[in-house]
Amino acid sequence: MAAVTDTNDDVSKSLRFQLDEVLPPPARFESEIRRAPKRTFRLTRPETELALKNALRYIHPKHHTTMAPEFLNELFTRGRIYGYRFRPEGLIEGKPIDSYPGRCIEGKAFQVMIDNNLDFRIALYPYELVTYGETGQVCQNWMQYRLIKKYLEALTTETTLVLHSGHPLGLFRSSAQAPRVILTNALMVGMYDNVEQYNRAAALGIANYGQMTAGGWMYIGPQGIVHGTYNTLAIAGRLKLGIPANGNLKGKLFVSSGLGGMSGAQGKAIHIAGGVGIIAEVDESRIRTRREQGWVTDVTMTPGNAFAAARAAIREQRPAAIAFTGNIVDLLDHATTHSEKIDLLTDQTSCHAVYDGGYCPQGLSFGGRTEMLARDPGKFKKLVDQSLRKQFELIRSLTAKGTYFFDYGNSFMKAVFDAGVKEISRNGKDERDGFIWPSYVEDILGPELFDYGYGPFRWVCLSGKEDDLIKTDEAAAECIRSVRTPLRYQDEDNCRWVQDAMKNRLVVGTQARILYQDAEGRMQIALKFNQLVRDKQVGPIMLGRDHHDTGGTDSPFRETANIKDGSNIMADMATQCFAGNAARGMSLVALHNGGGVGIGRAINGGFGLVLDGSARIDSVIKSAIAWDVMGGVARRAWARNPHSIETCLEYNQKYPDTDHITLPFVADDKWVQEIVSQTWKD
Repeated sequence: MAAVTDTNDDVSKSLRFQLDEVLPPPARFESEIRRAPKRTFRLTRPETELALKNALRYIHPKHHTTMAPEFLNELFTRGRIYGYRFRPEGLIEGKPIDSYPGRCIEGKAFQVMIDNNLDFRIALYPYELVTYGETGQVCQNWMQYRLIKKYLEALTTETTLVLHSGHPLGLFRSSAQAPRVILTNALMVGMYDNVEQYNRAAALGIANYGQMTAGGWMYIGPQGIVHGTYNTLAIAGRLKLGIPANGNLKGKLFVSSGLGGMSGAQGKAIHIAGGVGIIAEVDESRIRTRREQGWVTDVTMTPGNAFAAARAAIREQRPAAIAFTGNIVDLLDHATTHSEKIDLLTDQTSCHAVYDGGYCPQGLSFGGRTEMLARDPGKFKKLVDQSLRKQFELIRSLTAKGTYFFDYGNSFMKAVFDAGVKEISRNGKDERDGFIWPSYVEDILGPELFDYGYGPFRWVCLSGKEDDLIKTDEAAAECIRSVRTPLRYQDEDNCRWVQDAMKNRLVVGTQARILYQDAEGRMQIALKFNQLVRDKQVGPIMLGRDHHDTGGTDSPFRETANIKDGSNIMADMATQCFAGNAARGMSLVALHNGGGVGIGRAINGGFGLVLDGSARIDSVIKSAIAWDVMGGVARRAWARNPHSIETCLEYNQKYPDTDHITLPFVADDKWVQEIVSQTWKD
């Protein structure tokens, strides 16, 4: 015991950054704020002891007797140790950058981003540090949050903060050209890279599910996915419903489920696209939030009323976003029984965490879901599987009548397969050849956007001023119009999007914008923004993107679903993207396991770049933005994707003296089939 005491004394004296000496008071919770359900907790007694010791590492030993029972109670009742009492009291929100203490602009900027991710208006379960996607956390617990803040306040232009799954490993000497933060989340060794082992690691307090932009601090509220959802619906209308390039979804019905974090974008997206949408949601609080934000226009309590409201809007040729308070299976059951015509159909429940509350089975209320998860997770799993099987049958019936169904990358079809429905796979036995319905990346976003390099570019006006956002919107539209002649239809769409952005009231939280752009567009916009900062026309700006992008993520279930050379299972692209962005001096670089499709199913990387108006940042933009996008386009070109080959040919011609992308020779499909058939033996 004496040796431990001596060691702890030495540690305490050595630490420049540690939690405050005085314990905060016990946590108080606002009753109307959503709480995460109890997470999977199957630790043995020795593992429980280990989880407690792991949490107590953050706490001075004089407080161990106070905190140990508290931590154990959280573990037993919530399935995780969150350290609730260490959450700062009151509202957390992204404030103007000048209100944060710090020794460099990046340290202050990252504090803005973290707090914006935990805003009550934005975060799905703010007390559990979950930003979106049912499980996507900023970090594991509030002790980490407080320490990260202390480190960011001390960060300088010659140090780098390193984080392992939310844990601030420490500050290390670097250079002004190096990233200020390097972080990773849930990167598990291959043989342990599965949901069971992840749940064990999370309960032990050693793994954080960063999702994509939650653990990478670049989530900007549901706006962050509105543009992608709008693009998906608009392009699906063109490709599958025969709508002309300059038309919209007027008179068309879109049906889906989920109004939480990212899925909350669906109502706004279909409204902007000019169509009518019915979105099922079992959690009334999420519907209330979207209605207060103006992101849904109507709320109904029965499937019949939902479809009646949709028919009325279609008759009157007006857009509408109708929230149905109930289960998607009930909604589809009604549509099948009453022959309701649905044009576009998908699902946006959190099926990557299907047995942890991401999907509510038919017949259970939202409250019943939460109660059963805590009381009888085995029975809950059976009900989920039963509900998924029924939802599959209903979708199959609707698609036979002409509905276009697409998987929205939430791992829905994989969840159906895992529920025992083998016929959802193309080969009837495993997921190797994909599923009978396409992923939206496979059929829509991949060939029409990602293959060209268009992806979810975004920025945050760190001043918090709406006027700065208006100026950047105008500058972005001007850049789009000057990038190429003639403009592609994607450029036309994006220009309209950003010009109408203020009118569409997309901001939730701090002043931010999402805008799909290709490599050239992103680079020109970033340079223009840095010039605006330099000329003091706007305050500093944080650039970033969703990891769900052209080159940011490797996942055969979503981002690389339209890569058909067999390499869709490889994680080289995302890892190289991460390393290349670090080498080129991005302010923040992140690499995560899981993303929107679940542990072991994706590796994804992101970045943040603080625009301070300097010539150094101009240099970073010119080298890093092009790399970030074109690394992904080049990989897609090597997979023989036609639009990517076209884009890389143009790139090689534009930069003949510096960059060069390897391109494939394409063999004739029929000839290959014939030559193989001559020698193939079963």
